[in-house]
Amino acid sequence: MTSDRIVGGQDAFYGEWPWQISLRKNGFHICGGVMIDSQWVLSAAHCFIRPYSTSDYMVNLGAYQLSVPTGIMSAVSAIYIHPIYQRAGSSGDIALIKLRNPVEYSDYVLPICIPTQDVQFPSNLNCFVTGWGSIKSGVSLPAPQTLQKVQVPIIDRAGCDAMYHINNPSTPANVTLIQWDMVCAGYKDGQKDACQGDSGGPLACRWDGSWLLAGLVSWGFGCAIPNRPGVYTRVTAYSDWIKQYVPQFQLTPAVITEPNPTNGSVGPSSDLTLLLFLVALLLHKLW
Repeated sequence: MTSDRIVGGQDAFYGEWPWQISLRKNGFHICGGVMIDSQWVLSAAHCFIRPYSTSDYMVNLGAYQLSVPTGIMSAVSAIYIHPIYQRAGSSGDIALIKLRNPVEYSDYVLPICIPTQDVQFPSNLNCFVTGWGSIKSGVSLPAPQTLQKVQVPIIDRAGCDAMYHINNPSTPANVTLIQWDMVCAGYKDGQKDACQGDSGGPLACRWDGSWLLAGLVSWGFGCAIPNRPGVYTRVTAYSDWIKQYVPQFQLTPAVITEPNPTNGSVGPSSDLTLLLFLVALLLHKLW
């Protein structure tokens, strides 16, 4: 199992993913993460090995090419690991990082929205995973280490669990590997995936006109291997936990129409749908 888990991706544009952060330990990039508030960042719990000290970590917001210093480098004042987290591949693989001071938003430093718990990301919805991780197992992203992006479709949990049981004799069929707080994204034949160094980074989905955070890179078997899609911590499962530490945080309700499997776009917004319905109703009454 690989728990630091972009293969088959391409260079992102500068400022395209303004919520992406680089988590540094003693000056070195170790994981990705995602900005959700002016003073708060999410990442994966497995990025932190106890005992750890907040003074060892820095968060680079607005980073683009790791070999070329850009953006804001912030010290960390607190790290909160979800209490049910036990080990790589377990539930609760999520961590909240508090920055020492709030940062100012810009075109290159912006938070992503987190959906309410009732939002269900449908199968085949095309989303994006981003990061500076390996381009394949054991092969680091070459200089200047430009942020990578790759589009991957959501896979339903049961279908993903079934894939992970293919050619996996060590795991009985009745043992569930994809837990209640996980979401999968990728392809049955592999080829596109997150990889080592992408851990904690965002799985972002275009939804009702906004970008929503569906998951955090958590674990998988290898990188871009057939029948082993990427597994992500499902962020909606931890909305209440996040609000315990960030009470002012506002979750985003959303309504979605059928996803377009080719480009990941969605249909008209719920407001427009409601407007069209009211117009139709008015015309019906007039007739």
